[in-house]
Amino acid sequence: MLLLNWGNSSYAQVTKKIEYESDRTIKNEEKYPGAFILSKVDNQVHFTHAGIEVWCDQAIHYATENFFKAYGNVRMEQGDTITMTSKYAEYNGTTQFAFASGNVNMRNPQTSLQTDTLFFDRVKQQAYYISGGTIRDSASVLKSRIGRYYLDNEKYSFTSEVVITNPEYVLTSSQLDFYSETGHAYMYGPSTITSEESVIYAERGFYDTRGNTGYFVKNSRIDYENRILEGDSLYFNRNTNFASATNNIKVTDTINKSVIKGHYAEVFREKDSVFITKKAVAIALQEKDSIYIHSDTLMVTGKADDRVIRGFYDVRLFKSNMSGKSDSIHVQERTGLTQMLGNPVIWSGNNQLTGDTIHLINNTKTEQLDSLKVYYNAFMIQKDSLGGYNQIKGKEMYGTFTDNDLTQVDLIKNTETIYYMRNDPGELIGINKTLSSSIQVMLEDQKVQDVYYLKQVDGTLYPEEDLPPNARELKGFNWRGDEKLNSVEDLFAGEPPYELVKIKGIPLPEEESGFFEEREENSDPLLNDKSRLKPEDLRNEEKDSIPGRKDLKLNKPAGLKPGKDTLKPTQKLLPIPPKETKREK
Repeated sequence: MLLLNWGNSSYAQVTKKIEYESDRTIKNEEKYPGAFILSKVDNQVHFTHAGIEVWCDQAIHYATENFFKAYGNVRMEQGDTITMTSKYAEYNGTTQFAFASGNVNMRNPQTSLQTDTLFFDRVKQQAYYISGGTIRDSASVLKSRIGRYYLDNEKYSFTSEVVITNPEYVLTSSQLDFYSETGHAYMYGPSTITSEESVIYAERGFYDTRGNTGYFVKNSRIDYENRILEGDSLYFNRNTNFASATNNIKVTDTINKSVIKGHYAEVFREKDSVFITKKAVAIALQEKDSIYIHSDTLMVTGKADDRVIRGFYDVRLFKSNMSGKSDSIHVQERTGLTQMLGNPVIWSGNNQLTGDTIHLINNTKTEQLDSLKVYYNAFMIQKDSLGGYNQIKGKEMYGTFTDNDLTQVDLIKNTETIYYMRNDPGELIGINKTLSSSIQVMLEDQKVQDVYYLKQVDGTLYPEEDLPPNARELKGFNWRGDEKLNSVEDLFAGEPPYELVKIKGIPLPEEESGFFEEREENSDPLLNDKSRLKPEDLRNEEKDSIPGRKDLKLNKPAGLKPGKDTLKPTQKLLPIPPKETKREK
């Protein structure tokens, strides 16, 4: 918008002469040879040239050189949309190059620009400052040391010390493009958006300064009060306190020292909830021994002192001395209760425990496993060294852990056992098949050492040859040893490789030549020799700070596959920066 279309005649082959009106015209050949001194009496001095109008209190006009200097209450206008004021200005009608200084203020319906010195190149349709500038629009205030304005694209390009101040946040960046018509900002270097609720960091990103939504790529992260969200691409909506992330996601709980990973995540800050899927795994530190929970979908809700973790569909659990599976899981960190629901199984050493529901109870002070409970159809199986299976079953089972190892198991109500009895050398004595009201099993190094039968004991010790193979399994026997998780990698065993969604990043701006570079080899100098500036004053500041310009290639964010996702991603596609256009001469 600023300085937009300062006259199509600027590209004509024949230079148009500057016209003027002045209440007083004086010629002083001694002091200003070849110039007229113009000054205000009742009306300001008025210049017109190729669609631009300039008013000032005094001016020095070099008519033969098509150049003037304007002093005092300078005002430039383009139609009824552009107004620029300053204390001083120069204009070269031959090259259509100008600069203004002293409280420069340029305004259009969307933004205003304030700076100490501003250069204009009407042929390039660009403006430039290197001494610091402030842009104000309806939502924010933007400041930078160096700024360039592209009139055709209504774009500001900032390449040094950029700061955007909004009532709700402060954005800083090493390089940023801002489109005055839309309020869209594109960040091309290390950038930070800081507010009371969050801190966002990215080295490539987009932010709608009026709509308060953003999209970030390359080393991007969002720091909340007690969570950190990282991913290959992040979407953020300040209006709803919502964020989502795609590919290589990591959500860190800084209070409870836990991490959730996956490839798609959503964070609702006001609800203190996190949803994560696509190879989702939660990792919690327990007494220097991490416990891993993997499922198709993980959800974490609640305040920091009352976190609840829910896992759905094909839950797998692993820690160094225990692993398990279930259809779903519910973990309440405040009480230390973990509920495994739907076909649950736990492996502790050589022991397999199953039932309709399994509860693991964690000591919240020591962060160690304290006990377990198995409700209905409780079944414990231990594979015998020679191929048989020691089995204990009952209606309910209660286990006790010491130093995270299972050391005691009690079964109650309608208990049964099949146990392979051996002597000290390990020779098989016989197979004991017993019924009783309750059973107590003592373990050491997770191996059965003693079995105690309590009340109404009815048992028989069978020689091995007298008990056929089909009688060596209790009703409900189901050995699932081939499903046991032996390492962290087994959390994903049997799952197809996950193909990352292709991410489209922020298109990098085209490399531009320096603002003050001459247009053609034999063209006139930008400045008139009567200018208060010298040629060495027209220096290009340091070029853009974009690292790895030629190496970065990103792809467009894509949706998850329909019909297979438990949640459709809400990431928005950001507006692509308008394609740079250049006017033909």
